[in-house]
Amino acid sequence: MRYFFQVIGRYIGPYKGAVALTLFFNILSALFSVLSMALMIPVLEIIFNESQEVYQLVPWSVDGAAIKNNFYYYITEIRNTYGQGSALLYSGLFMVIGTALKCSTAYLASYTSIGLRNNMVLDIRNQIFAKILSLPVGFFSNERKGDIMQRATGDVGEVEGSVVSSIDMFLKNPILIIVYLCSMLVMSPQLTLFAFLLLPVAGTVIGRIGKTLKKQSREGQDKMGELLGILEETISGLRVVKAFNAEQRTEKLYSREAGKYCQIAKRLSRRRDLAHPVSELLGTIVVVIVVWFGGSLILNGEGTLSVAVFLAYLGIFYQIINPAKAFSSALYSIQKGMAAMERIDKILLADDKIFENSNGLEIKRLQTGIEYRNVTFSYTGETDVLKNVSLTIPKGKMVALVGQSGSGKSTFVDLLPRFWDISQGSILIDGRDVKEYRLHDLRGLMGNVNQEALLFNDTIYNNIAFGVDVATQEQVEFAAKVANAHDFIMASENGYQTIIGDRGSKLSGGQRQRLSIARAVLRNPDILILDEATSALDTESERLVQDALEKLMANRTSLVIAHRLSTIRNADLICVFHEGEIVEKGTHDELMAKNGYYRKLHDMQNV
Repeated sequence: MRYFFQVIGRYIGPYKGAVALTLFFNILSALFSVLSMALMIPVLEIIFNESQEVYQLVPWSVDGAAIKNNFYYYITEIRNTYGQGSALLYSGLFMVIGTALKCSTAYLASYTSIGLRNNMVLDIRNQIFAKILSLPVGFFSNERKGDIMQRATGDVGEVEGSVVSSIDMFLKNPILIIVYLCSMLVMSPQLTLFAFLLLPVAGTVIGRIGKTLKKQSREGQDKMGELLGILEETISGLRVVKAFNAEQRTEKLYSREAGKYCQIAKRLSRRRDLAHPVSELLGTIVVVIVVWFGGSLILNGEGTLSVAVFLAYLGIFYQIINPAKAFSSALYSIQKGMAAMERIDKILLADDKIFENSNGLEIKRLQTGIEYRNVTFSYTGETDVLKNVSLTIPKGKMVALVGQSGSGKSTFVDLLPRFWDISQGSILIDGRDVKEYRLHDLRGLMGNVNQEALLFNDTIYNNIAFGVDVATQEQVEFAAKVANAHDFIMASENGYQTIIGDRGSKLSGGQRQRLSIARAVLRNPDILILDEATSALDTESERLVQDALEKLMANRTSLVIAHRLSTIRNADLICVFHEGEIVEKGTHDELMAKNGYYRKLHDMQNV
C-alpha cells in the first residue's frame, strides 16, 4: 500500500481544495446518516410502547441531553393530543429529513470527487504523452510500439478504474467507519468492543485471498501489450503479409497469444470476483454473531440496551459493513491497478539520457559552422559505431556523406540535433559544444528530409506548416512551389485542405517527399540534413525532388547522405565512411583522382 499512497501523493497536490471539500461533505454525510438511524429509536419505542414520557421543555443547546429531552417532549405532546399514529408520523418525518440531508451531502461529496479523479487521470495521460515526446529516440528502439500504446491507454484506464477510483473510498469510508464506531460506542460500549474484535479477522481472511492478484494482473497487461504490438506490426506490414501469403501464420501467432491472454484474464477475473461472495459471507457471519451477543445481553438483562436502541444499533452496524466490504474490494482493485501503474512508471520514470542545461545558451542563427572533434559513439556501450571521427563544416557549405549501409552515416547526422549523445569527443556549433545550447534552439536551427517522408493523417496545409507556430497561406504556397508540390496540390480534391491519409497513404512516394521538402522550406533552417531523400523514387520523381532540394540547399549549410553518387557530384566536400570512420575526404574530382574507396563505389554504380 505504500506505493499506492506514493502514487496518489504525486498527483493529488494541485487538487487540495477538492480534497478538503470532499472530506467536509463526507463528514456531514456520515453525521446525517447516524442522525437518521438514531431517529429510528423513538419510532421503535412508540411501536414497542417503550416511549419515554417527557412533560417539561428545557432551553435548547448543543447538549445532546437537551435535544433529546425536547424531542421527546414534542412526541409526548403529539401523542397525548393526536394519538400514537400521529407521533409515529412525526418521528418518521424527521427520519426522512435526516436521510435527505445525508443523501444530499453524499452527492455533493461524490460531485467534488469526480472532478478530482478525472483531473488526476488527465494529468497522468498528459505526463505520459509529454514523456514520450521527451524521451530519446533510443528508448523506442528497445520497446514495442504496441506495448507503449497499451501503457498509455489500457494501463491508464486500469489505473483510472482502480487506483484513482479508490481515492473516493479513502476520503469517504474511514470517516464513515469512525463516525459509526463512535455512535456505536455511545449506544453500547460492550457490544461495540465485541464487534470490533471480529472485523480485523474478516479483513485478514479477505486480504490473504488477494495476494497473487497483482502478479497476475501485471502478466495480463504485459500480454495485452504484446497483442497490440502484433496488431500494430500486422497493420503496418499488411502489404508484406499478403505478398508472402503469411496470413495463416500471422493469424496463428495472434490467436496463440490471444489464447494466453484469455487464460490469464480468466484466472484474474475469478480471483477478483471471489472478493464479493467472501466479503458477503463474512459480513453475514459477523452480523449473526453480533445479533446473538446483543440479544443475549438484552435477554439476560445485562447492560443498558433496550430493544429499540438495539435495533437502531444494528442499523448503524449494518451501515459500517458496506464501507468495510468496500475496503476489501478495494484491496483487489488497488493491487490490479498498481501493476498497471508500475508499467506506466517504466515510461514516466525512464532515464532521459539527453540532459539539457537549465541555463543553456540561446542560439537563433548559425554564424561560423559545425565541427565534429574526435567523436566516438556506441549505442550499447560495447561496439563503437563511430570511431574518433573529426570533421569541420563551414557555414553555407554542402557536405555529402557516402559509404556502405551500416558505416555510420545516419548516426553521424543524428548526433548533431542530439537525438543521441556522444560517448567521447565533442560536437561544436559556432565554437561551442552543442550541450551548452538550449535543446529547443539547437533543433530549431535544423530541418530534416528523410528517405521515408514522415507525414500525418491531416491536411496538406497542416503537414507543410507542421512545427511552425504561425504560417500564412501565402507562405505555405510559396514553400510548396519551391518544392515543386504546388501543382499536384491544386489538382487534388480540396487543394491544400485535402486529407492525405495515414502516413500520407493517398499520395505517391514523390508527392510525399516533396511535401516533406516543402515543410523544410517553410521552416527555413540554417542547417539542412538530407538522409537518402531521393533513393526510393522513380526517375521522374527523383528529378523533381532533386530540383526542389537544390533550391532548398542554396546558401545553406547542408549535410547530405546519399547512395546515388550522381546526386552529390557538386558537393563542396564528400566524406567516405567505412566501418565507423571517415576514410576519404575531398571533392568529387579529387576523390576520383585518388583512385580509392570512392572511385570503387562510383565505378560499381556506373556498371
